[in-house]
Amino acid sequence: MKIALVSPYDFSYPGGVARHITSLYNHFTRLGYEVKVIAPASGEIKEFGDNFIRIGRPFPIPVSDSVIRVSISLHLAPTIKEVLAREKFDVIHFHEPFMPMVCSAILRFSNAINIGTFHAAQGRPGYNFGRPATSWMLNRRAHKLHGHIAVSKPAVNYISKYVPAEYEIIPNGIDLNHFKPDVPLIEQYYDGKLNIVFVGRLEYRKGVNYLLKAFLDIKRQMPNTRLIIAGPGTRLRKRYERWVKKSRLSDVVFAGMISDKDLPSYYRTADIFCAPATSRESFGLVLLEAMATGCPIVATNIEGYASVVTNGEEGLLVPPMDSRALTNALLTLLKDKEKRLQMGQKGIITATKYSWEDVSRRVLDYYGKIIEKVRQERSVRSR
Repeated sequence: MKIALVSPYDFSYPGGVARHITSLYNHFTRLGYEVKVIAPASGEIKEFGDNFIRIGRPFPIPVSDSVIRVSISLHLAPTIKEVLAREKFDVIHFHEPFMPMVCSAILRFSNAINIGTFHAAQGRPGYNFGRPATSWMLNRRAHKLHGHIAVSKPAVNYISKYVPAEYEIIPNGIDLNHFKPDVPLIEQYYDGKLNIVFVGRLEYRKGVNYLLKAFLDIKRQMPNTRLIIAGPGTRLRKRYERWVKKSRLSDVVFAGMISDKDLPSYYRTADIFCAPATSRESFGLVLLEAMATGCPIVATNIEGYASVVTNGEEGLLVPPMDSRALTNALLTLLKDKEKRLQMGQKGIITATKYSWEDVSRRVLDYYGKIIEKVRQERSVRSR
């Protein structure tokens, strides 16, 4: 079986969809399948060798307190037709299949078995931006999807409003050989201070502004604490750095973008991992990664996060956009080492349910189910 994994997003820029696709690629190829990754890319992609096909030039587009990096070119058809004719894929697996322009354009021309995975829980412009035009496009493209996957129940609730179908829920996975409790600590931060760690893109919806306000109160009560903010972003980072300086807030580290190699060590160095996102998280992938290293969680009580963390078990959940509640939850765990250890151990157990070995096998099983369904339907029509 020859498989294409298609992303609409800039594959040179870190994000959950790119990591999801990369993990599927690694496990599928390990099992002997021929796999190609298709996506726009602003830089060179080396890890897939000749198995990466670049289509489209991505541009950053501000949308709903976030930024999406997609190709908006209307001239991709010749390249897409040439790639599809040359590669002759058996299955094309689209991630956010109606996002412009790469996914939606490939779906238009595909004659393969088409599977779509929907990652978003709300606010994707491919569905509700320019609604009349979007509705027309969905009506033209939706029937070409043979199979529908969503990463969580919140994702199903969101996408089914636009694309009614039977959805298979297959969550994101984590590499338990990479994210594990015995990874090395980062020595420079292992100095007796209690570390609160955030990992994510510096966008408004990630809620770092609420975390900084909470840390200001925490620092007054517990001076022996540190906040480490890891993730890409330039404009908001400068704004946050100015706020930190103006507030005379010490022990705030902006670590920038972290490599996949070093990421587990940042989680392991954390006494608490904090995810204060305000909305639009369909699944708590960073929470699972942190949990797999034994780190307790403080996160906002939004659907995507609540689908993987049980309040009071692996961590504490608080209302979004509430810096006072965030302060109280963080202080509760900072002052209780035993509770942190208990929650960390529960998190390790929970994370084992999301191994990529299991997730990739479920995806392959779903391919087989849909292939057989399409074969039977075509057989009936041909009689």
